[in-house]
Amino acid sequence: MTQADISTAKTLPGAVILSGIALTLTAALTFAIEAQAQEKPPSPAALWSAPATASVSASELQFNNGQTTLSGTLYAPQLPGKAPAVIVLHAASVPTRDQALYRHLIQALPALGIAVFVYDRRGSGKSGGMLADSDYDVLADDGIAAQRMLARDARIDPRRIGFWGLSQGGWLSLLAAARSPETAFAIAISAPMTTPDVQMNFAVANILRIKGYPEADVEMAVAARTAVDEYERGRLGRATAQARLDAVVDKPWFDLAYLDKTFEDPGKSRWAKEIRHDPLKTLDAVHAPALVIYGAKDPWVPAKLSADILRKNAAQHPNIDTAVIAGADHDMMLSAPLEFQIDPKAFSAQAPDAPEYFSLMAAWLTAKGFTLVPSSTATVH
Repeated sequence: MTQADISTAKTLPGAVILSGIALTLTAALTFAIEAQAQEKPPSPAALWSAPATASVSASELQFNNGQTTLSGTLYAPQLPGKAPAVIVLHAASVPTRDQALYRHLIQALPALGIAVFVYDRRGSGKSGGMLADSDYDVLADDGIAAQRMLARDARIDPRRIGFWGLSQGGWLSLLAAARSPETAFAIAISAPMTTPDVQMNFAVANILRIKGYPEADVEMAVAARTAVDEYERGRLGRATAQARLDAVVDKPWFDLAYLDKTFEDPGKSRWAKEIRHDPLKTLDAVHAPALVIYGAKDPWVPAKLSADILRKNAAQHPNIDTAVIAGADHDMMLSAPLEFQIDPKAFSAQAPDAPEYFSLMAAWLTAKGFTLVPSSTATVH
């Protein structure tokens, strides 16, 4: 072996070791770079987000009214002690808990320390039963069954549970309060102080006017509806009522009149039960504080007549406060086009946006002692 061979033999193992280390470091660095490249960058909002003052938990709950099982969601504020609660009762065309109409309650009231329970109406969503077999008393009793269930919940103050409802739900809110003496309060939005047939005649007349039909057609539609209502009340013969209905079946506006081509006998008709509902008689049995709100531009409900009736009877019902929101419609919207307000396809998208409605409801609940304003928001003197 030459000197050169000896020198090469001495240096070769060191070179191999250094080369291996270099390869290892290169591989590790490459892996780290690739891993970093695969990581998602932080959300821009996360860089400036702050923890919310109010924390809310959502719980799926079931309850029974007789043999019927109903399902809903409780949105409970995470605060010390037991919270007041409001049970949401349904407008006729928005029967499930996920409707846009109810979202403002879920978003606003827990921040004020009030839990909100929204359930699927019987026969809808995850709730059992059938709507066709019910009447207003049954639907109000569903709300009362929810009240009994919440009264046993450790998070809820059983002495401070009330009801909220809009339109038909407004009727139900007052009816539930009348039927349950444990009710702490009731809020009724756009609940007419007339019987349902008077309210629907008012609505149908306005729908036809919005669609551009002349007053002669409006009168025909109302006359046909009235004939059916009189038959369901036992005041008009079936043949006469059917003849008046047949006279308008082929009119281009017939589908706008909320009529079928025939009608059931009073003993089987759900509508026959509904038109016997007198909200004024209900008020006599409502002893809890109640707030009734109308929109000044409501095409569905005779707001002026209803507010006048309540004010006329205010001395008999000192526990009931009445307000009319300027510019608001049936759903407490301010700027919705008239066509949108009366379009059944739009009902699921309609939701309040009137600031006066929001502030009035919050102020009323606060004045009645049902809100809990976090101490961090209190004014420092």
